[in-house]
Amino acid sequence: MQKVNLRQKLGMFDETWTPKIIGELNGQQVKLAKLEGELMWHAHADEDELFLVLEGSLTMQMRDGDVHLEKGDMFIVPRGVEHNPVAPEGASVLLFEPASTKHTGEHVTERTVVDQERI
Repeated sequence: MQKVNLRQKLGMFDETWTPKIIGELNGQQVKLAKLEGELMWHAHADEDELFLVLEGSLTMQMRDGDVHLEKGDMFIVPRGVEHNPVAPEGASVLLFEPASTKHTGEHVTERTVVDQERI
């Protein structure tokens, strides 16, 4: 058992849209990611996804309306809901999701991260 310092972990990488695993519990993974611009429209058929904004701001685009998140805000994207994370000014987020969650759901492109690094 050891503590995890989020600021220190965020300092270990610069890549955007490449979630890094920082912990696991009860079949869930805790991840950090840096975001800038937009990812892509996608959905996770069987998994909910929690986003907690640590720095910057993030807009979660969804087909029925957008949700704007600032530092300290949290949002859960329900399973099966198509969404597109957008962070024009950049953001750092903590993600909490089942270990089975694929980065971009079934929508795979060259930006999809298949083997997420543990830091």
